[in-house]
Amino acid sequence: MEEGEVRWDGLCSRDASTRDAALENIRQAVLKRTAQISPVKEDPPPELSEGRLASATALERLNEMLARLLMLSKRCPFRDVREKSASVLSNVQELGIRIPRPLGHGPSRFIPEKEAAARHQCSYLVNLHVNDFLHVGGDPKWLNGLENAPHKLQNLGELNKILAHRPWLITKEHIEQLLKTEEHSWSLAELIHAVVLLTHYHSLASFTFGCGISPEIHCEGGHTFKLPSVSNYCICDITNGNHGVDETHDSPAGSISNTESFCEVEALMEKMKKLQECRDEEEASQEEMATRFEREKRESMFVCCSEDEESAPTRDVSRHFEDTSYGYKDFSRHGMHVPTFRVQDYSWEDHGYSLVNRLYPDVGQLIDEKFHIAYDLTYNTMAMHKDVDTSMLRRAIWNYIHCMFGIRYDDYDYGEINQLLDRSFKVYIKTVVCTPEKTTKRMYDSFWRQFKHSEKVHVNLLLIEARMQAELLYALRAITHYMT
Repeated sequence: MEEGEVRWDGLCSRDASTRDAALENIRQAVLKRTAQISPVKEDPPPELSEGRLASATALERLNEMLARLLMLSKRCPFRDVREKSASVLSNVQELGIRIPRPLGHGPSRFIPEKEAAARHQCSYLVNLHVNDFLHVGGDPKWLNGLENAPHKLQNLGELNKILAHRPWLITKEHIEQLLKTEEHSWSLAELIHAVVLLTHYHSLASFTFGCGISPEIHCEGGHTFKLPSVSNYCICDITNGNHGVDETHDSPAGSISNTESFCEVEALMEKMKKLQECRDEEEASQEEMATRFEREKRESMFVCCSEDEESAPTRDVSRHFEDTSYGYKDFSRHGMHVPTFRVQDYSWEDHGYSLVNRLYPDVGQLIDEKFHIAYDLTYNTMAMHKDVDTSMLRRAIWNYIHCMFGIRYDDYDYGEINQLLDRSFKVYIKTVVCTPEKTTKRMYDSFWRQFKHSEKVHVNLLLIEARMQAELLYALRAITHYMT
């Protein structure tokens, strides 16, 4: 990869001499950049504005290189690259130039380092794909905004928007509009491919925010040039939830006592035992099951995070999508009613899977395996308990997510959800699934306070796969309606 006259790809070589030569080239390039920077006086006269601009441009390029060196000094697997990158940064600092420092501790704002997309303003995924897009020769102009992309891709904007935030509104008319646009139309196979990619990255955004993934060190939001305060962190760290390693990462339980958290786990175990006994003794009527679903769907509307919650600041990625005001809305508010989506009428197993596999060969099988792996994955543990059958709990989480999207399973008793998922857990689930950019560390810490971080990551895997399947069901049903 080239950045001006600098080549960074030599640092990937297994040959130490090749890495050493690349590092020396980078060191010389950095020193050359530092020489181009002139001190900027306050309120310089107008005639110096051009020179000031040139100096500012040189500083911006130097800062990009320094940020990359910071990342290498922390994350490169080669010790010589880490040490020499740190040495170059130290040399620059000795010249009186401010060097960057990482924001945060490790890859996650929520999970200790020792454990451990654009509609949702997910700067982590946007940064990742911007770099990949350019690496494979993508046109940089496309990155200036959706209006600069080909019309065929622009036409996906409306479908992408609805899929990400209100998938229950997708109709066969949306599909027809994409397939019958004369000059920039999509084929059915292309559209299925696009829908799979869109839903996949919407769910990845949920995982990224749900686990508190930090931006890569060299990307925007991953480092700062601001000096640390006396207590070794500044206000930008506080808003990121990085109050200090011990305070932030000691335990997901926070200030709650171990005894209280232990009691919560025991209470949940007892509820699971009683629900299983009730299942064995009697089964609710279909009418009662339907009533319980409607009640749970209605109550899910009122599960929301506090408006004053402090979520992580992210890079402005609004240029990558249109209509920035469009977001998640509860589908039964303000008298608007959408008929319940009955899985018995259109399911992934009986309908969606075969449609995807027919038009996008083998991918249906891969997605199906992904769903099953996430749904069936278990360590048979619950916090400190071992040899626990967690299937009831996993099903409650999956079905609650689908319930929020209006999707009903006729054979499931939705009364179990209120028994197994408390309000703090529901707030976390709804936020991660519907408005992931609003997820905070407080939400992450407040549910399942005695559970391991690995168990919470498993919860996030369930959330993102259930979300992806919900979006796919609505989109694929609309495509099926169009085809018939």
